[in-house]
Amino acid sequence: MGTQLYLGVIVVALFATTVANAEIKVNCEKDSISITWRIHPMLVPFAARHFLGNCMASRFNVLPSGEGNAEFNYTLDDCNFKRLMKGKKLLYKNELTFRPQPRSSPASYVYPIECVYPRPKGWIPPFLNAGSGVAEGRGGLKFHMLLLNERLTAVAETNVIPLGSFMPIWATVAQESHQPLLLLMEECVAATTSELQANSNVYPIITNKGCLLDSEKGNSMFLQRYQSSAITLYLQSFKFGLGEEVYIHCKLLAWDPEVLSESKKACHYVKENERWELLDDPMQSSICDCCSRTCNTRSKRGDEWESNGFRHTSVLGPLIIMDPSQQNTHNASDVSIADQD
Repeated sequence: MGTQLYLGVIVVALFATTVANAEIKVNCEKDSISITWRIHPMLVPFAARHFLGNCMASRFNVLPSGEGNAEFNYTLDDCNFKRLMKGKKLLYKNELTFRPQPRSSPASYVYPIECVYPRPKGWIPPFLNAGSGVAEGRGGLKFHMLLLNERLTAVAETNVIPLGSFMPIWATVAQESHQPLLLLMEECVAATTSELQANSNVYPIITNKGCLLDSEKGNSMFLQRYQSSAITLYLQSFKFGLGEEVYIHCKLLAWDPEVLSESKKACHYVKENERWELLDDPMQSSICDCCSRTCNTRSKRGDEWESNGFRHTSVLGPLIIMDPSQQNTHNASDVSIADQD
């Protein structure tokens, strides 16, 4: 044991002195990546300790100079790449690491890897398929609401949420033959029952016709849209109903994207700016000023409601918010993390 620990310390110290001279070449291709990592001769015996995400080198060559070439050739679906949407770009992120000790120990060296691509027009993440969590709508529209995993790459695999972590709640409306519509969350509350009653105990999340109340007192926010007919509520988990089954009840509104008002909006509080901001057009954020008081509940086009907008109530759950110190005592329920109908 002492010998292994001593060896680990020597290797870490050795790598620290040679990493500044490391040569790393990254080539981002259409849907794959090619990386060549030049390894110092004294680290060649530890070639298997070099990783891209959770992948070992796909090929390793010892050069005449005694140095080694670790080659990583993988698709962007491999090696635990994280895919992020940022404006009009798609980002794929990962890390090259050197781990002279077991994976449970921190890496002694980390080199960030990033590939950036233009987001294809009309691109929608493939996992957001219209067959998941379908809820019946009106006028040929179908509304959907479900819980995503923490990386926004798939539907969540568990309904147990650590207290303080984030719950990405994704909602959309399938438009079929309709003109493009803007999806809004008019009101959302958390409750410990799947049906709301007059005496139900609730935790308000979105109120005042689209004001994300939980962004002012917590760290919740709306994430940037990738299309008008979908919205993602990045909700920080709360103490309400801690350890119990919790349901998220939301009133969804499909509306004309050209007509925003105090009664038709998606607003969250940006603490850095100390003001409410309109998700879809920050230049019109004055619409959100009413979030600090009472917003006008009637649109100028209220008389044309039936031909311009559709409402639907979705219920997501059950979710179980657990204190991390108690999470191991509770097993996830065998449920689909999609809206209830």
